[in-house]
Amino acid sequence: MNNVLKFVLLILGIGLIGYGLYTLISPEFSIDAGPLQVKAQGDNTQSYAMIGFGVLALIGGLAFKRR
Repeated sequence: MNNVLKFVLLILGIGLIGYGLYTLISPEFSIDAGPLQVKAQGDNTQSYAMIGFGVLALIGGLAFKRR
């Protein structure tokens, strides 16, 4: 059971860090339609949270190795 939980936490941590970095780096969308110009402005709070949860999951997965 510990090996399965360790494996799941490591995979989840890597996935969350990857998704957080992708949303942090990926360009934001903008629409130009004649005189109308719309840009998507967003904060990166969710990206930082995903990276943080990913790091916590990695630490949790590595902690099972020590036990």
